[in-house]
Amino acid sequence: MSGHETPKGGVARFLIDNSLLLVIGAVAALVWANLADRSGSTSYHDFIHYDVRNLWGGGEHHESAPIPVDDGSVAIAAENDAEHSDAEHSDPEHSEGEHGEDGHGDGGHHWYSLSFIINDVLMALFFAIAAKEVWESLLPGGALSNPRKAATPLLATFGGIVGPALFYLLGAYATGTQAELGQGWAVPCATDIAFSYLVARLIFGPGHPAIAFLLLLAIADDAAGLLILAIFYPSAPIEPIWLLLTAGAMAFAWLLRKLKIHSHWFYLLGPGVLSWFSFYMAHIHPALGLVPIIPMLPSAVSDLGIFARDELHRDDTLNEFEHFWKTPVECILGLFGLANAGVVLSSVGTGTWLVLAGLLLGKPVGITAMTLLAEKGFRLQKPAGMDYRHVVTLGMVAGIGFTVALFVSVAAFKIPGATQDSVKMGALLSFGAAPLAVLIAKLLSVRPGDDEEEAEIAPAQSDTAA
Repeated sequence: MSGHETPKGGVARFLIDNSLLLVIGAVAALVWANLADRSGSTSYHDFIHYDVRNLWGGGEHHESAPIPVDDGSVAIAAENDAEHSDAEHSDPEHSEGEHGEDGHGDGGHHWYSLSFIINDVLMALFFAIAAKEVWESLLPGGALSNPRKAATPLLATFGGIVGPALFYLLGAYATGTQAELGQGWAVPCATDIAFSYLVARLIFGPGHPAIAFLLLLAIADDAAGLLILAIFYPSAPIEPIWLLLTAGAMAFAWLLRKLKIHSHWFYLLGPGVLSWFSFYMAHIHPALGLVPIIPMLPSAVSDLGIFARDELHRDDTLNEFEHFWKTPVECILGLFGLANAGVVLSSVGTGTWLVLAGLLLGKPVGITAMTLLAEKGFRLQKPAGMDYRHVVTLGMVAGIGFTVALFVSVAAFKIPGATQDSVKMGALLSFGAAPLAVLIAKLLSVRPGDDEEEAEIAPAQSDTAA
């Protein structure tokens, strides 16, 4: 996510640099799933569960894939394959690519399903790049390196996590759906860095201090999101013994660093694969499997900031990793949207409204309340040039959950069906935070580039007062 330059790459480059492949994939999935639903076709479902071994003639050929449903049963569309399918897919989580206690190895073909490859294998690269931004923000010059500067945004981040979770859980209790939907409390806690950044630039202008505040908040939110996924959404009871292999992978990466191995491929194909496998076997979501080795990669000794253009010219191993994988990861996100956003419009339900309540109400309320507490209660300061008009607007911008919210939806509700789809719909509709933020900005007279003079005058006034 380093440096947004404006390369001369035409439409394709524009789509990639603005993370629009994810949107295209999600829209395509919505259209496909709804057209298939109207015609009674299973084509979208068959696509998600496609056995990639069929590409080289080694897969299993069923007329129709098993369709897991919310009540834990499995509906088999092809009667002539029923006996075989019941034996192989009696556990609906297996058929969906989740690995329960008996899910390791090749006993089930979930290893080869397209959804498993996208969500559990390829998305590990997305979370690795997110972890890279978090790690670099801790280096000298990084947004999280100075506790005094980071204190207010970090408290705002805490509010942006607790607020949505509380709104979601209170809504679940109020509607009597706690047992069914309660485990999805973390879905609205996410903030999509790329899209919130684009909307914030439009509202505040590129040089406004609210941009840096939002990015710091989003980075800290990413770090918290990684922890929440690992701790609260294991695929089965965690088996800590396998984390010894994680430690071994980190030690292996550290040794490569000591040997001054530069190419990121050695770290990815050696320690990275070991770490991913250890997470899989430990029942921690394997999409997080590359995160532990990120701090071990040789990196620059300082951080220039997220989206800093000068990072494009750095050639340390960590930046080399991001430079190589940035475009492929954008394509992976397009596939992720295509494989996960295919919900029918009739899926709108209680889960949808709970997620939206968390993101569109809980986020701005939590962020604003904790910023107020930081300033009035702990005597901390907001960045110069920001007032509560900007904080409230920024809180709504942070309500764009989308990518990680969609991912957590699948992690929280592993069995496809109405419940999972209703929560997914909430994650998709969180894009509604963008026009709402624009409306709030207009109502509060927030304009692009305003308060820049105040940002310059405030430090001088502070120095004079001191």
